Amino acid sequence: MEFIITKECFNKAISDVSHAVSIKTPIPILSGIKIVANDDCLTLLGSNSDIVIEKTIPLTIDGVKALEVFEKGTVVLSAKYLSEIVKKLPDVIHVKLNENQSVTIKSNEIVMNLNGLHSGEYPNIPQIDGAGYFNIPSVELLEIIKQTAFAVSKSENRPLLTGVNLSIKENKLTCVATNSHRLAWRELPLESNVTGSFIIPSKSLNEITKLFNNEVDIIHIFITESYIVFQSNHISLFSRLIEGNYPNVSGLLPKDLKTIITMDTNALLKGIDRAFLFASGWRNNNVHIEILDNSKVRISSNSSELGKIEETQSIKSIRGEAGLSVSLDGSFLLDALKAIKENEVKLSFGGPMRPVLIEPSDNSSYRHLISPVRTY
Repeated sequence: MEFIITKECFNKAISDVSHAVSIKTPIPILSGIKIVANDDCLTLLGSNSDIVIEKTIPLTIDGVKALEVFEKGTVVLSAKYLSEIVKKLPDVIHVKLNENQSVTIKSNEIVMNLNGLHSGEYPNIPQIDGAGYFNIPSVELLEIIKQTAFAVSKSENRPLLTGVNLSIKENKLTCVATNSHRLAWRELPLESNVTGSFIIPSKSLNEITKLFNNEVDIIHIFITESYIVFQSNHISLFSRLIEGNYPNVSGLLPKDLKTIITMDTNALLKGIDRAFLFASGWRNNNVHIEILDNSKVRISSNSSELGKIEETQSIKSIRGEAGLSVSLDGSFLLDALKAIKENEVKLSFGGPMRPVLIEPSDNSSYRHLISPVRTY
């Protein structure tokens, strides 16, 4: 194996695949990056057995020469040291594999040797032949992830809830996440011949937001029984799916509503953020919301150490009873409001101890449900 590559391309590819590499792993080969040189491209792979990231570097990028391959071959190099070495090199990098699995790396007058591992020990990437397949605009996929993944459970006691449930049925994609105290729900029209329900680890989805950006137009998604693959241009992320049946949460959305109000999203977000400063003394970060009359809402919180805060905000519209009050986890409220892009937000109340439904006032494709907390 021998090739010459620009520092910028090599460094970016190493950085991308390193997201899947675990330095502290009982399997030594997985602490490395697999490098495969072919006649027309260079492929880098990183894996931690749950996630695999594959990055391909073509010979030219946007008409500019990025890579020249002299000899095909493959090797596994330490992700940690390869990353640090490439960052510190000044210019074009010349890489050559020697007979004893060591690799000579040159840049200008700098020459170093890095010991490698035999690539035959590296796990194969999952096969996606015959997998279900659909496309989704990257902007919409990234938005869906940002609006749901934060609501998953952080506890491993219920592994199913640490992932986002993606279900496809009747040309509609639905993503749901819950930790049993809050629920994020997002729907999107989708033309697909794939149907089914799949649970994607939130860690994998968070990596998607780092790897792909709005410069990418379309993301191709492949789904098998045990894996989901996100692919665009020259990068792919393979993620193992969480096994099991996700709880049926459709019945949790409230139907018997006593009060529905609309408010300015940004003003409410800032008010909750201020109240949250005084909520940390409570186990559930209690923020109290009280509908005073047909035009005002009181937002308050108190701390035995810091003191208390109280403010009133205007209601844009109201249907139902005034005088209702509820206490909610301030951090959950902030997460929900930050995920809403629209200017107006609708809050629907079923009673003081019933979950509160939060959604854009004119868009029911995104919903967030938060269970109330006790004030003692």
